[in-house]
Amino acid sequence: MKNILIINGHEQYGGAEGKLNQTLVDRMVSILSEKNNVQTTIIQNGYNNEEEHRKFLWADVVIYQTPIYWFSIPGLFKTYMDEVYEYGIFFKGGDRYGEGGLLTGKKYMFSTTWNAPEQAFGDPQQFFKGEKLDEAIEHLHRVQEFLGMEALKSFACYDVIKNPKLDQYLSELEAHLHEVLGA
Repeated sequence: MKNILIINGHEQYGGAEGKLNQTLVDRMVSILSEKNNVQTTIIQNGYNNEEEHRKFLWADVVIYQTPIYWFSIPGLFKTYMDEVYEYGIFFKGGDRYGEGGLLTGKKYMFSTTWNAPEQAFGDPQQFFKGEKLDEAIEHLHRVQEFLGMEALKSFACYDVIKNPKLDQYLSELEAHLHEVLGA
């Protein structure tokens, strides 16, 4: 049995109310709580830094569920990281830059929603110039690596505004969680 923290990083943006991200979080909680202890944080609803510290220290696995806005996380999610990822709890100075992470032994997973179609990834002729999902969010992986955490395979839902396929997303998410976490 693992301790799993699921963070919903959605921030309302224009007409994006966050229904898909919350639906994905709800499905994760439903699936993962059958065999694991699960806690959640919905950043948009507010948070307490000390409580978030306790959740991270408790967790074996952290799942970040977030939309991708302009090729990164929403501003509110970045603010959460700035406020919660505190020196002395999440990282410290090391002999070499990036080697002071204090969350070693913990794993993390990104679950992202994109308006970009899946075809935009992996093909050198498409927008991402051949980059695959994890390459497109490498900067986000670096943050977690800085904290000492180890990456699990990322998950993504593509084309979520123009061509949403909720049943497909939920089915693929369930299969992904079984593959990556043995859910």
